[in-house]
Amino acid sequence: MASLIEIEQIGKVYQSRGRESIRALDGIDLAIEANEFVTIVGPSGCGKSTLLKMIGGLLAPSSGTIRLDGREVRAPSRDVGIVFQSAVLMCWRTVLDNVLLAVEILGLDRQTYRARARELLALVGLAGFEQRLPRELSGGMQQRAAICRALVYNPRVLLMDEPFGALDALTREELALELLRIWDEDKKTVLFVTHSIPEAVLLADRVVVMTPRPGRVADVIRVDLPRPRTMDMEFTPEFKACSDAIRAHIYAGRDARVVPA
Repeated sequence: MASLIEIEQIGKVYQSRGRESIRALDGIDLAIEANEFVTIVGPSGCGKSTLLKMIGGLLAPSSGTIRLDGREVRAPSRDVGIVFQSAVLMCWRTVLDNVLLAVEILGLDRQTYRARARELLALVGLAGFEQRLPRELSGGMQQRAAICRALVYNPRVLLMDEPFGALDALTREELALELLRIWDEDKKTVLFVTHSIPEAVLLADRVVVMTPRPGRVADVIRVDLPRPRTMDMEFTPEFKACSDAIRAHIYAGRDARVVPA
């Protein structure tokens, strides 16, 4: 049986201002199962965000094919929700209206999804803040609202591009556990890009480790920690073994040279 997301020999080449070809990704092969939580780590510039954008249909690959549920990805899909590093909330819209923005863009009935939006806001601890403006929320609260916006129309896949990267360490840990709780209650297929190795291990069923540019898959490491996950697991031998395996790949590629296109 085919995987929910199939990534076959994906490559991406950008043209610089000087018309020089820059190969961001080269020969990516990956299969993601339904309801799986997969994190992606690697050095800066290895193409993690580029890969996520191509899975979401926001960017076309230069070579290879991406399939979602057997259909080639050529454009954004209702089956996919995306959360970026910045919450990107509209400053003049209330929290509830920001969450419902995706519903409006997709041409869905606003009244039908209003109850789900309120349920999601309550789930992430934002009950009572529905009529507040983004400026009245902390950074962590804004990201919670952005997660609700991505989930409100019930997509099958959630793509998250360093969504906690701009937050302080304590808020980051709090939201990581909150995300796991949401995922446990309302299973989605999640691809989560991060620079944090502990965060990658804490969240994932599998961790995809990428090489320096041009990005390739160096290894896929299975995380066999029990769920639900807790921060205390960071001190277990199993957690350390996964983290050490990821670091070994990343540090081994530290002096790798960029391969010209």
